[in-house]
Amino acid sequence: MNEIRKLKFDIKLKNHIWFWGSYFTLNFLRWGAYFNDYPYSFKSNLIEFSLHIPLVYFNLFILVPKYVLKQKYITYTAALITSLFGIYLLKTVLTYYIISENIWPEANREYHPFDINHILAVCIGELYVLAMASSVYLTLTWLRERERNRSLRENQFKIKLKYLENQIQPHFFLNTLNNLYALSLESSNKVPDVIIKLSNLMEYVLYDVKGTKFVPLIKEIDYIQNYIEIEKLRFENVEVTINLESNIEDVVVPPLIFISLVENAFKHGGINNNNLKIKINCKVTNNKMLDFEILNNFVISQNLKSKGGIGLVNTKKRLKLIYKNHFSLKDTTKLNYYIIRLQIPIQNED
Repeated sequence: MNEIRKLKFDIKLKNHIWFWGSYFTLNFLRWGAYFNDYPYSFKSNLIEFSLHIPLVYFNLFILVPKYVLKQKYITYTAALITSLFGIYLLKTVLTYYIISENIWPEANREYHPFDINHILAVCIGELYVLAMASSVYLTLTWLRERERNRSLRENQFKIKLKYLENQIQPHFFLNTLNNLYALSLESSNKVPDVIIKLSNLMEYVLYDVKGTKFVPLIKEIDYIQNYIEIEKLRFENVEVTINLESNIEDVVVPPLIFISLVENAFKHGGINNNNLKIKINCKVTNNKMLDFEILNNFVISQNLKSKGGIGLVNTKKRLKLIYKNHFSLKDTTKLNYYIIRLQIPIQNED
């Protein structure tokens, strides 16, 4: 059985005191001026508020959680009516012995206890205070709950995004270490160069972009170029062309958002391909969108259904979290070229 959520006394005590103090003062001045009798107004409101306040909190923290939240509305109504009758008895007795034997001096004539008009007047007055105070409290509680939910969603978003980033980075370095291992088996003199470049890449990932939501596009391009240099050491025949067609000095992007696309081009374009060609185009269109396109040739007999992997899957998930539906990631084939095109809203450093 699901646990019924209970209302909590989570608004600061000083705010409760401020509310009831302001309400008491307003009533005291209002009725004191109306009857031109401030001592009577003070004593009368003192009795009333000593009954208003317990009734409001009894309703909020006992009756509502116990009956309303469990959909026991008839029982709640009966309990509330009983409470109101108890309040009536207390108010009548206190008024009679402390203020005046005339239990309803505000009326135009003298009323006796348990007169139906007096009972209705007292109960309606209590219901008015109960409804007003409960509305204020529940509204404040709802606003606080909404803020908590917003904060929770934001934290969940950050955690999920961080999880995807952490998946992408080990995946990339695992591929690079595999490349390094293959070179070491060949006793290649390229190994020291690979280690130095790998160190530069790790420095970028571990220090330059750690905890950063956006980084300059120029740095991402440099990062991609370093990665390409490592891959060139592994592949004998590879030609990579990078075209930057617009002024991108002030553009910022999510860190490591393009590297999976570049990895994909090497990973799948290089299968059984003795002459790998990769072209990267990056430009700003209409001062609104950043257009990143990468093309790689492939062997015609190659099965393109194998394209993808954890890197591209996580890239799509990260883009969805960051940009929601305001991005485009499409892949096509043209002749013997595989093309991936990513379009994201432009972001500037300022």
